[in-house]
Amino acid sequence: MSKSPVKLRSAEWFGTADKNGFMYRSWMKNQGIPDHEFQGKPIIGICNTWSELTPCNAHFRKVAEHVKRGILEAGGFPVEFPVFSNGESNLRPTAMLTRNLASMDVEESIRGNPIDGVVLLVGCDKTTPALLMGAASCDVPAIVVTGGPMLNGKYMGKDMGSGTAVWQLSEQVKAGTLKLHDFLAAEAGHSRSAGTCNTMGTASTMACMAEALGTGLPHNAAIPAVDARRYVLAHMSGSRIVEMVNEGLTLSKILTREAFENAIRVNAAIGGSTNAVIHLKAIAGRIGVDLQLDDWTRLGAGTPTLVDLLPSGRFLMEEFYYAGGLPAVLRRLGEAGLLPHPQALTVNGNTLWDNVKDAPIYNDEVIRPLDKPLVADGGIRVLRGNLAPRGAVLKPSAASAHLLKHRGPAVVFENLEDYKARIVDPELAITADSVMVMKNCGPQGYPGMAEVGNMGLPPKLLAQGVTDMVRISDARMSGTAYGTVVLHVAPEAKAGGPLAVVQEGDWISLDCANNSLHLEISDEELAARLAVWQSQQREDPADATGYRHLYVKNVLQADEGCDFGFLVGCRGSAVPRHSH
Repeated sequence: MSKSPVKLRSAEWFGTADKNGFMYRSWMKNQGIPDHEFQGKPIIGICNTWSELTPCNAHFRKVAEHVKRGILEAGGFPVEFPVFSNGESNLRPTAMLTRNLASMDVEESIRGNPIDGVVLLVGCDKTTPALLMGAASCDVPAIVVTGGPMLNGKYMGKDMGSGTAVWQLSEQVKAGTLKLHDFLAAEAGHSRSAGTCNTMGTASTMACMAEALGTGLPHNAAIPAVDARRYVLAHMSGSRIVEMVNEGLTLSKILTREAFENAIRVNAAIGGSTNAVIHLKAIAGRIGVDLQLDDWTRLGAGTPTLVDLLPSGRFLMEEFYYAGGLPAVLRRLGEAGLLPHPQALTVNGNTLWDNVKDAPIYNDEVIRPLDKPLVADGGIRVLRGNLAPRGAVLKPSAASAHLLKHRGPAVVFENLEDYKARIVDPELAITADSVMVMKNCGPQGYPGMAEVGNMGLPPKLLAQGVTDMVRISDARMSGTAYGTVVLHVAPEAKAGGPLAVVQEGDWISLDCANNSLHLEISDEELAARLAVWQSQQREDPADATGYRHLYVKNVLQADEGCDFGFLVGCRGSAVPRHSH
């Protein structure tokens, strides 16, 4: 086996004939590794977020075996290692609380170990940004292998979208139009295989973002988890990472500003999750790209949504893949001149456009032509005004058109517990024209900025046939959710943002066309309220210790990506040599 043409990081561990080299090699050999595996071969880490508590990623042991085959075939040596697996479905209070923790685990595991390149096994919502953030901080050759979406849900002979169905069916139970036993019967068909949510939720969105950024091979985003082609892609990714190491193709050559601009445009075209705003900002911050909230308006506004998927449309990820997957979307955008930087480099060494210019498109209903979009303007709307001085976001493709310009009186919930206690009260003073406002669910306030922004409507209004209302909070919402929901209000209430002092009955105006969110009180009244609020603040004892203390004291606001301030920036892969 010929040696790698580049100087390998792993040689600092295994390439010396002194005491240290002896010990590093000797301890590894207790696993039955022969001597020739240390003779100039690229050592490839497989960063695995497998966990039985993360159902989306429960098949990753098998995925990793196929990655290993590819690495061995290409002349590398695979070493699999676990990192914190933050699964959205089980982890409380929210997986977002531990995204940064997982990224720290990834960063230190890569930097501190004899790894020349890394394969990132990702799937569930936060594992994709967490692993990309950690790898970006080290700037080593890295390739993303996504676990893929689960099979379509089935219920009463029809397709059912994971996540989205939960919100829809639970609202029907509240409205009295669906019996409880029918609701519970849907459980069995909701999640029929391993894999991530089969809607265009955050997991599918971030899989598409990873592919649009150029960090995964073509079709990485959409091949179903249980499709044999998913394992072929894992094998090919294992082979490719060895070549990337030999070429010196590090993440900083792929995660350029141009790549992020492509991803923002693609997010609009797929009807992607609002969570992508936070995650892309955080990834960009780690690699040193100055991505701003207003880039989403500049690049996303006016972009048509072409992918007809729940929660915005009708179909699911299986149909998306069979219709041509993300390469088909990229081709449509490129042919229309809507791909900002078609020459951006990707992990296979080709440009983004070279990868997709001949991509087949099999179904014009699922991946629509430019002249028949699902939504004419699918970009994430960035709203500003005295209620959100640093911005808030709204997803028009999941909203009701008649509510995108709306004015109404506020019904205020001080926190999630207040909302849960009062929303079911038949005496609650609320109408379809009211604006529901929830505070203290942001990065510091929850903490972790839970996906509770898509507040369920009051049962009494659901029973009257009301299906949507304007809702505003400093929280996030699941990418599988829908509605006219204003999210990520910054600064958040706990940080002293104006949201903290909204009062019951205050009038609020929303005007998406003009990117405006306004609390209709004077500047003087707002300042006076904030002064009183500030004088009443006391530290929450729960914030005083443990990881929660680290999080609350260091987390940045939503417009900055909710990373820890001390993690922003690329620290590289260099590490002091340890002498035993």
